[in-house]
Amino acid sequence: MWKYNLVEDMKDPSKLLFADHQIAILRDAYPKAERHFLVLPKENISSLASLKKGNVELLKHMDLKGREIAERYGEGRTFRLGYHVEPSMERLHLHVISDDMNSPSLKRIRHWNKFTTPLFMDSQRVIEDLEKRGKIQFPSEQEIELFLNAPLKCHKCSCILKDMRSLKCHLQKHLYSV
Repeated sequence: MWKYNLVEDMKDPSKLLFADHQIAILRDAYPKAERHFLVLPKENISSLASLKKGNVELLKHMDLKGREIAERYGEGRTFRLGYHVEPSMERLHLHVISDDMNSPSLKRIRHWNKFTTPLFMDSQRVIEDLEKRGKIQFPSEQEIELFLNAPLKCHKCSCILKDMRSLKCHLQKHLYSV
């Protein structure tokens, strides 16, 4: 089943950019930006909801290695590191994504909103929540639906756009402006 593809990809050495005894890093098969990597724990942690305070050191390691991969392969790009509130794939995974959001795989409003609203939880915030509260504060189901169906808003300038085509044209202005 496709939901488990990340777990299978972790077993394929040809797909790994980095691996150690705790984590594996690979390129996202359907990147939503010019550079998009995934950091996965080798421990079977299904999602953010499964995390406990005892996982903080693992998350810090994932964040550190994600930043190193961004530096190594990013070619000077700015990156965001975070987790989806409601991931579509099995196994917890940290997204390390360049902020250009320029990709043919970025096709749906819901894809966009999963990366540009509070549905994308910053890695440092997740770590801080676990350290301070012992758990992560999630949006309510109602808030999740509102974020998923929110209007398309540019993550750089907050301009509201009518559809994905308009958004992609608009994003080109940010890519090529100095």
